[in-house]
Amino acid sequence: MKMKVHVYSLEGKPVEEIELPAIFDEQFRPDIIRRAVMAAQTARLQPWGADWMAGKRTSAETWGKGHGVARVRRVKGSRYPAAGHGAFAPFTVGGRRAHPPKVEKVLRERINRKERRLAVRSTVAATKEKKLISSRGHIVEKVAELPLVITDELEGIGRASQTKEIFQKLGLWQDVERVARSKRVRAGRGKMRGRRYRQAVGPLIVVGEDKGIKLGARNLPGVEVVKVRTLNAEQLAPGGVAGRLTVWTKGAIQKLAGGLFA
Repeated sequence: MKMKVHVYSLEGKPVEEIELPAIFDEQFRPDIIRRAVMAAQTARLQPWGADWMAGKRTSAETWGKGHGVARVRRVKGSRYPAAGHGAFAPFTVGGRRAHPPKVEKVLRERINRKERRLAVRSTVAATKEKKLISSRGHIVEKVAELPLVITDELEGIGRASQTKEIFQKLGLWQDVERVARSKRVRAGRGKMRGRRYRQAVGPLIVVGEDKGIKLGARNLPGVEVVKVRTLNAEQLAPGGVAGRLTVWTKGAIQKLAGGLFA
C-alpha cells in the first residue's frame, strides 16, 4: 500500500492529499550513498604534482674523498649560507623531495550509473525518516509532516521576506536560525585558503520548475534550491550522511512519479 501525505499551502495548512511515488519506499543504503557522494566530490579534484626537475637544477658537485665530509653534492662558492650546503639529494636542506606528488595519482572515486541512481533513490527515501533527519541536527519538532510537500505556489516566491514568513508557518524557520548560529572560523590552515568559515547545512527545497524561488531563498543561511531533474546524492546527503531536511513541491513529487532515477 502506497504512503499518502498532505500537500500544504503557503499558510501551512493541508489542502489536499497525494500518494508518494515508489521511490520513497527504496531501501536505505548508507554504503552506496557514501560512495556516490565521494564520487561527486572527487570529480571536482584537479590532478597536481611537482615539477620533475624541482631540486635538480643545480651545479652542485661532490668534493670527493679526503675532505672528512660526506660525499654529497654541495653548492659551489665561498659565501655563507649557501656555500658548502648539500644539494640535489633528498636528505639535504636544498635537495629535491624524495617522493613528490605526481599527476598520475588516481584521485577520483568512480561509481556505476545504476549505483549512482540507487544512491539518489535511497537519499530521497531518507527524507521521510524523522529519526535520520533529527540525527543530522535538523530541528523538526514544529514540522507537521515528513516528507513535507508544498503547493507549487512556492516556486514563484521571489523575495526573502516572503520565504521567511512561509518557513515560519511551516515550522522550518528554527532550523534556519540553527544554521545562522553555527557559523564559525575553521580550524587549521584551511582558513587561509579560501575556506575561512564553516557552517551547518539547512533545508533543501526541491522544485519542479524554478519561477523565482532561487532569488527568494538564496539569502537564507544554509537553504538551497534545486530542480528535481538535477538532484544528486550530495545535495540530499551532504558529507555522505543521509537525512537532510527537504521541502518538496507538488510538481517535484509528480516528476519523481514519472520515473526519474529509475
